[in-house]
Amino acid sequence: MHSRAPAEPEVRTFEAEVTSVDGSTVELDRTWFYPEGGGQPADRGTVAGHEVVDVQKRDGTVEHVLSDEALDLDAGATVTCVVDDDYRTYCMRAHTASHALYGAGRRLLDDLGYGGFGITDEKVRVDFATSTDIDDATLVELERLVNRTVWDSRDVSWEELPAEEARSREDVAFNTKTEEGVMADSAQVRIVTVDGWDVAACGGTHVTNTREIGPVEVLDRSNPGEGLTRVEFAVGEPGIDRRAAVHGAALDAARELGVGVTDLPETVASLAAENERLSAELSDLRGEVLDGRIRSFETVETDGETWRVGTVAGFEANETGEAAKRLAGDAGDIVAVVGADDRPFVVVASGGEVHAGEVVDAVTDTFGGGGGGGPPFAQGGGLDADADEVVTFVREYGTEQDS
Repeated sequence: MHSRAPAEPEVRTFEAEVTSVDGSTVELDRTWFYPEGGGQPADRGTVAGHEVVDVQKRDGTVEHVLSDEALDLDAGATVTCVVDDDYRTYCMRAHTASHALYGAGRRLLDDLGYGGFGITDEKVRVDFATSTDIDDATLVELERLVNRTVWDSRDVSWEELPAEEARSREDVAFNTKTEEGVMADSAQVRIVTVDGWDVAACGGTHVTNTREIGPVEVLDRSNPGEGLTRVEFAVGEPGIDRRAAVHGAALDAARELGVGVTDLPETVASLAAENERLSAELSDLRGEVLDGRIRSFETVETDGETWRVGTVAGFEANETGEAAKRLAGDAGDIVAVVGADDRPFVVVASGGEVHAGEVVDAVTDTFGGGGGGGPPFAQGGGLDADADEVVTFVREYGTEQDS
């Protein structure tokens, strides 16, 4: 017994005879509940007033799983069944929208194949197998073409064809999951046609005209596997809410910048370029400030070499290390800088005979933390000490090398 939902998706209430009851699972002599398959979720609703929590097709039979474990139903009883109208309508719109999206893909993407499809309460996905890079511009054009298809009010129809005939047609798209699921081992293949736009093998429920889909909002894209690009979109309330949120954000941004919404890309690009320029200037200025602070450190002369040792605050270890490297051999043969923020760090750069790594090892052996490096440069972090203590230690360490 097959579900009649794909052929007659408009049926929402019907009577049927119970043929089997096993715990919370019920089989009927006929059903318009859609069983999960081909990427479309199972219908929701009630059977004899009991909530339907799942519908599955097993061994050629549609099984209705109800919420109650102990059912007051017996085989032979006639029951009233109600398919959840809102959810069925949503799935019909979402499923047909996926065909409209694939039709748009036919016009934009190269080497196109159907890699998968799925519907959730919030969004729908279509996995395109294509060699085309679906960038932002392509994503926007896919959305435009889908909504144009909705606006064009194209008729949607379905028919059963012999499997061999269907597979011989180059215009029919096949979803691998559909072939493996609702149409596996079938002599007949159900073909869904969006007039003048798309033809695909599909066992799902659909609207009869694309205008019933309503607005479609493309959400995002990702790469679920090699050669695949997943495009996610929303229809119905989620799509309307998303579009309102995006529109509101665009208006807010335009108002903040004092431009029109259509001027946002150019304005943002200009601001990004200005930010990059200012960031570069700030980086240069920070470098100059840091170099100046290091040059102002007191020096210690040991064994004919100048040790310049001191603290800085507000600078990260990496940028401090780069400054120490720049100045070693110029501002001093050995430059040692201790970060004076929450957890002190130490960087040591050597332009002379002193091994920078040995200095850092001595610091971390004394004050904890970790680090290391080679003769010209080393750094350590996580020191359990006050920055001034570390500076005193390094100066004394340099003095000891002279003794």
